Amino acid sequence: MIVQDSQPFKVVDDQGFRALVSLLDPTYVLPSRQTLKSMMEARYREEKQKAKDKVQKATAVALTSDMWTSIHMDSYLAFTCHFVDEEDKLATVLLAVAKFGERHTASNIATVKGSILEEWEIPKAKVMCLTTDGASNMHLCSSIMEVRHSHCIAHALNLVVKKALKLTPGLEEVRTKARDIATYFRTSTVARERLLCLQNQMGGPTNKLIQEVDTRWNSTLDMLQRLYEQREPVGAALASLQTDVAPLTSNQYHSISQCISLLAPLKEATVELSAEKHVSGSKIIPLVKMLRHIIATKQRQLTDEMARDLAKHLLTLTSEKLGNYEVAGQHALATLLDPRFKTMGFCNTTHQQNGVKKLMAECATVIRQKTPDPAPSDDPTPSTSHDAPSTSDSSGLWELLDAQVLEKRKVKSATANASVETNRYLAEPNIPRNEDPLEYWVKHKHVYPHLFVLARNLLCIPASSVPCERVFSKAGEIVSKKRNRLNPSTVEKIVFLNKNRF
Repeated sequence: MIVQDSQPFKVVDDQGFRALVSLLDPTYVLPSRQTLKSMMEARYREEKQKAKDKVQKATAVALTSDMWTSIHMDSYLAFTCHFVDEEDKLATVLLAVAKFGERHTASNIATVKGSILEEWEIPKAKVMCLTTDGASNMHLCSSIMEVRHSHCIAHALNLVVKKALKLTPGLEEVRTKARDIATYFRTSTVARERLLCLQNQMGGPTNKLIQEVDTRWNSTLDMLQRLYEQREPVGAALASLQTDVAPLTSNQYHSISQCISLLAPLKEATVELSAEKHVSGSKIIPLVKMLRHIIATKQRQLTDEMARDLAKHLLTLTSEKLGNYEVAGQHALATLLDPRFKTMGFCNTTHQQNGVKKLMAECATVIRQKTPDPAPSDDPTPSTSHDAPSTSDSSGLWELLDAQVLEKRKVKSATANASVETNRYLAEPNIPRNEDPLEYWVKHKHVYPHLFVLARNLLCIPASSVPCERVFSKAGEIVSKKRNRLNPSTVEKIVFLNKNRF
């Protein structure tokens, strides 16, 4: 039915919607629910086949995965696939948003992921890495699946900053006060109106205060930034209202301003590393280096003791928790193959040199795979001496030794060619940071043909599992209280069609 009151018309059920349509256009026949479902099923099959064709044409893929619980306490597993397509552009395909009814053990998760890979006909040899959060079951799942694991940099940064905030003396008191102030102005109508009046009188922006969310450190930064921006009207409002909420002191506001200057680059790095449509995996190592540099620079300029302590903890934890990315083979190779960074992105010279050696070895492997074995000659070279041994070997006596010599010559030749190609590439000047590395490789694929193969395979690796977070954001809009009877398979089809548009 359709309910009319002081508000605009509201459609409260399917029958009411049909009644509204018949009022607007009596000649229009609305498709039945079954017809609409059949149309969705047909479109889903069509788009899934297109997506499968694109994935199968990719030479290598990188995967991301995460778990989510809906408002109805149903668990879902998201699985996304990233690769460089035939047009040498980054592409993302949502493989599945599957309901996960089992216990979240590594073996159960590995079984579900393995079945998804089989359904999409993605061999494990084609998977460069699987990016997830740092949970132990996710690590073990990758080991069971026999694919390389990558720790999501967004989750790693979140853990680093949250621990640094917790270890900094005095900062917890400031955050508690800030939370109390934000809660007061967000829950009290009188306080909110008073703040708005003072904001208008002072001629500043009429922005609302932001509340901190425990699971996301950047919400702490947003809360402190907004409170510092509105410190004058907030202080005046608290002074004029009868409340037990304690205001922040001038010294605490000074501490907040210096802490904000430390945390702002970390938020910028998180946003940049969460990109999905641009190359991001190769940015991890250079961005960690830049974070350490900028925090150390700001630490020398700080005058507040609390901010200096925060900077010290951030530097220590960044080195401890994020230094391993330079050792991880796929990230080191991706950084070297990004013409914007190459060797300049590394903090540790030894790690950089090991990365270059690894790149040469990978390049030599590509050369050997592309070089066909020489065909045996039918006419042996005539001997210049009657005492020289014959090159014919009808009995196969020398077969093993000849094969070993041939393989050694191939390896030596491939290694030399890989060394020349890699050194020539690294000696070139870096391109500007705002240019697309994939466009560079398209232009230089005939100059560095074997490194081009590696670049297409490695630059598709995402820095984070944020693509799965975006999938869950969309799923959260679909699985709502008003749509609580949606079948999980229907949810998957709707989300799939929303994310995969070809």
